[in-house]
Amino acid sequence: MTRLAKTAHPDRSSHHLGRRGFLTALGTAAATFATGVPAHATEHARDAASAAEYVDVQLLNITDLHGYLQAAPGANATITGNGGRTYTVGGVAHMGAHLARLRADRANSFFFTPGDSFSGWEFDASAFADEPTIEALNRMGLDFATAGNHEFDKSPAFLQRHMEQGVPFPVEGRDATFTDSSGVRFHGAGFRFHSANVVRSADQSGTVLPPYNIETVRTAAGQELRIGFIHLTALGAELFPGSYQPGLATLDEVATADRYAARLKAQGVNAIVLSMHDGAVAGADFNSGTDPSGPALDLALRVSPDIDAIVTGHWHTRFNMMLPDPNGVPRPFVEAGCYGQLINEINLRLDPATGKVVRELTVSTNHPNTRDVTPDPALKEVVDYWAGQAAARDASEIGKQTGSFVRTRNTAGESTMGDLVADWALWAGRRPTDAENDANVHPNVPAQLALVAAAPRVGQAVIAGDLVRDAASGGAVTFGRAWRAVGFGDPIVSATVTGQQIHDALEQQWTTAASGELLFAPLAVSKNVRYTFNTLGKIGDRVNPAEVFIDGAPLSLTGTYRLAAPSYTFLANDGYGALTGFEAPYRHQRDFESFVAYIRETQTLTPAPLNRVTAANTTRRGADTGLVLDRGPLLYPDGTPLPRPESAILSADRPHMRRDEPVPPC
Repeated sequence: MTRLAKTAHPDRSSHHLGRRGFLTALGTAAATFATGVPAHATEHARDAASAAEYVDVQLLNITDLHGYLQAAPGANATITGNGGRTYTVGGVAHMGAHLARLRADRANSFFFTPGDSFSGWEFDASAFADEPTIEALNRMGLDFATAGNHEFDKSPAFLQRHMEQGVPFPVEGRDATFTDSSGVRFHGAGFRFHSANVVRSADQSGTVLPPYNIETVRTAAGQELRIGFIHLTALGAELFPGSYQPGLATLDEVATADRYAARLKAQGVNAIVLSMHDGAVAGADFNSGTDPSGPALDLALRVSPDIDAIVTGHWHTRFNMMLPDPNGVPRPFVEAGCYGQLINEINLRLDPATGKVVRELTVSTNHPNTRDVTPDPALKEVVDYWAGQAAARDASEIGKQTGSFVRTRNTAGESTMGDLVADWALWAGRRPTDAENDANVHPNVPAQLALVAAAPRVGQAVIAGDLVRDAASGGAVTFGRAWRAVGFGDPIVSATVTGQQIHDALEQQWTTAASGELLFAPLAVSKNVRYTFNTLGKIGDRVNPAEVFIDGAPLSLTGTYRLAAPSYTFLANDGYGALTGFEAPYRHQRDFESFVAYIRETQTLTPAPLNRVTAANTTRRGADTGLVLDRGPLLYPDGTPLPRPESAILSADRPHMRRDEPVPPC
């Protein structure tokens, strides 16, 4: 291993994103804090470089890389700093060069991340099970990591056994364990993941991952001083659609951090840093902070004064400031953006006699990861290698199709692409138990039917594009076309619902717009379902349960069924609230990976007749099927689209959140 010594955000009222919608205050009572460049605990910190009587410790961190190895996507590639100056940023090869410069001649330097390093959204990383991201972080010399919500997008076992230890899963060279840029098979991370507040829902006495780590530095006299790092994952991560894990739970952040701070102090650790995958908003200048709000701010003002610095993530925002702890003593409170935009540097000075941080000498700086430096050659090799591998994987054939699958709908709202995706969801909901999927607590009972939002009430559709038959290749379906056609990183879930819930979800396809117009948000149904709706019916009374058939049998409102659907739908992120009372959920594979697996197994895809849904009385006076709103991806003000997973979250209905709360983008 070679060790190298936001952005505009969405206005949810439209498909173009303005910062106002994202920066809505939480209702937190917070004063206006503002700092200069960089952030200093006191004026004395400016002269700390000459304070030879202390032990200098450098903390470097990045957050929410999300596998963007080449560059930050779209509008995220430009950030604003002090005085309105803009910087073009992103890319791990340039980051490697900046890290080498920052680390030069620093004896005590630690490099870590507050989470969401992978669950890659860039094809080059995500198509290879995010192993390219691990290789890049290994090359950069990452020392340790906090587990963000996206580190749980597969399972705790996958995180520990595969991403940490390199255990092949499931099929070597096809699904994971690829050959890296050095010519060897994936062997895992050279660092460990941590979280102090992720536990098993059935047994909360111990954490899923190590809750903290202790690092050591030496004084000039050779004495060892210890620094403790506590790690937190975003509260409620187990209920996010991507990291939905029925067998996990997250504990209160403040109480958890206080508990482990006390434990570290009891062990004689007198310097403590909190690395947390939860954040805040605090203005646009990446090296200051104004009018902060958000869960991390609430924590920062309350959490134990024994914690000397708070490093945040998850919100994809950029700020650098000093906040008073409960005793009024300043400590760093920082977030380093996302997608490789920034490297945060905190310089601590330790008293060699006690190991305590001399707070008045603390300095924090957010450094832009600019692209005007010579890329680190070792990391450029990693990036270029995986770009080439991705191009080959993109074009590789995984199946055939005899006709085109398109999202064009008939009068009843049915489409060939919708039918295909519903059939895939049913297949996915019947898959056998996966040994590495260790965060389920209910039996894997096969699904009996599937529903997929083809044009959802709110949020984003899991269907991202059409699969048009390529005549020149004889109807070949390539890996890349399948990967991009379906999914934004959420699993298919099978769960028990009542017939009444299924009926009510079908009724929720129709709503009334503010203008009074009837809106139709069609649900695609699997091949074993048939139903009729009445185009003359009122909202809430369009589907007769006697005209809904599953495997030829009428729907029983009092009966129970195993339903397969994306987690996004079960959690009502796309607006079908009737399904939220589901029981005995079982999490299956993530959507884009699962859809590729479905095509591989099916081998030949043939469009089915559009006969699953019937619109009755369409020729009668007053008949109205309703207007379908096709919601495109959210866009930044410059017109570039957000990454699909981010767009899905920001545009989703979040029924468990207050309407005045800002929404973290991932």
